[in-house]
Amino acid sequence: MEIKKIEGIVISETNYSESSKIINVLTKELGIIGVISKGCRNIKSRLRSVSCKLTYGDFHIYYKKDGLSTLISVDVKDTFSKIKTDIYKISYASFLLELTEQVYKQNNNSEIYDLFIHALEKINEGFDPAVITNIIELKYLDYLGIGLQLDGCSICGNTEDIVTISGKYGGYLCKNCCNDLPIFSSRMIKLMRMFYYVDISKISKLDLHYDTMKEINNFLDEYYDEYTGLYLRSKQFLKNVSKY
Repeated sequence: MEIKKIEGIVISETNYSESSKIINVLTKELGIIGVISKGCRNIKSRLRSVSCKLTYGDFHIYYKKDGLSTLISVDVKDTFSKIKTDIYKISYASFLLELTEQVYKQNNNSEIYDLFIHALEKINEGFDPAVITNIIELKYLDYLGIGLQLDGCSICGNTEDIVTISGKYGGYLCKNCCNDLPIFSSRMIKLMRMFYYVDISKISKLDLHYDTMKEINNFLDEYYDEYTGLYLRSKQFLKNVSKY
C-alpha cells in the first residue's frame, strides 16, 4: 500500500474490535474513503483525538483503493471546538454530516466538499447554524438533480411579478401562473434566491427575520420530504432541538 496525504474530514465513525475504529473520511480528491484507526480507543493512543467526527485536516494514510486504508496520523486544520461544545450547533452539524454523506453518494462532485467545509467554518465562527443549514440544503438540490428555478417563473419564464414559490412546479411562479397556490412573503422569495447564489465563504453578516426563516425552513423541509427520497435519522432530533 502506498502512503498518501489527503485533505478531508471525518463524517462518521464506528467502533471496530476492542480498541480500534473505522472512520469514513470525506475527501475532495477521493470522495468518501474508509479508514481503520488502529488502537485509537486506547487512552494513550496518539490517534484517539483525531479519530472522531468533525476532525478536519490532512490525513496521512496507507492507502488501499479497494478496501480499508490505515490511518498513520493527521495534521489537524480545525477541530471545530465551538461546534462540539454547543448542543444547538452540534445538532445542525450532525445533520449536515449525514446530509452531505447522502448527497455525495448520489453525486460525487468535489464542490460538495467545499460547500460543507465552508458551512462548518461559518457555524464555528458563530453564524446562525439554522440559516447556514438552509443555505446548504438549497444549494445541494442541484446535486440531487432537483434544483429550483429561481431566475424567473418556472412555468412561463417571466422574470417580473414573482409572487410565490412552488415545490410542485419546481421554483418561482409569477402572478399570472400562481393560480390558487399559497403566497409566500416577498422577503422569503428574495432570500431564497440570495441563499442560492451566495458564496458561503464570504458571508460576513446574517440578520434575518424569524418568520421569514421559518417560511424558508418549512418549504425546504417539505420539498426534501417530497422529492429527494432521503431519510435522515438526525432530522427528527434536529427538529426537537430547534423547538428550544
